[in-house]
Amino acid sequence: MTEDEAFLALYRDMTRQGPGTPEDVQWALSQIALPEAPRVVDAGCGPGADLVTLAKALPHGRIEGVEQLEHLAQEAHEATRGFTNVQVFQGDMAEIEGPCDLIWCAGALYFLGVAEGLRTWRTALAPGGAVAFSEPVLEPGAPDAARDFWTEYPALTDFSGLEARVHDAGFEIFGAREIKGLAWAGYYAELSARIAALRDGAGTALSAVLDAAEREISLWRQAPGHVEYRLILARPRLVTV
Repeated sequence: MTEDEAFLALYRDMTRQGPGTPEDVQWALSQIALPEAPRVVDAGCGPGADLVTLAKALPHGRIEGVEQLEHLAQEAHEATRGFTNVQVFQGDMAEIEGPCDLIWCAGALYFLGVAEGLRTWRTALAPGGAVAFSEPVLEPGAPDAARDFWTEYPALTDFSGLEARVHDAGFEIFGAREIKGLAWAGYYAELSARIAALRDGAGTALSAVLDAAEREISLWRQAPGHVEYRLILARPRLVTV
């Protein structure tokens, strides 16, 4: 088994590929003035958990999931099979075409870069459209465990640094919500169960992936109040003359 195959074995059939809750989606929708039948695109939709929440919350909407990895796109398709207002496409989220009233992106914008991704999506937004995305932040004074948790994420900043990246892309933030605590606990409870189920008989590659995941969980447990995503609501700034 290769490292990529081992990583896939651990995360296959997970409800989510990262922390988050339906309440996060519902909060974002409550802050955005959407038309009666909006077009909403979930960029990097993973196995489709947020697509389900969006479909339930927006029964008259056109909900689309875009996922680059074939197995995740298939999982999202299966998760949303019972909804007539959802379509899932395997593709590149950098190539989303408009007009979109909302682009939702949970924990995946880092693949493009915050500023780069927002600039790319600007032309895909309908007039009045918005982007909702979650991005890691690390506030000053966080303990070492929280800093170690994000060692492999060089773009990490505090919230003011994230604001600067959004501003550099020509957007403004009109809402923000912390994602920490219970959202992470639920995600790691499922991941811990996956690790336990795969541990017996794991070969070298899989054991290494399981060990890395256990270390990640251990670091989070040491600083659960400081490891967080910030859910950001952003829209293009109006140009004044």
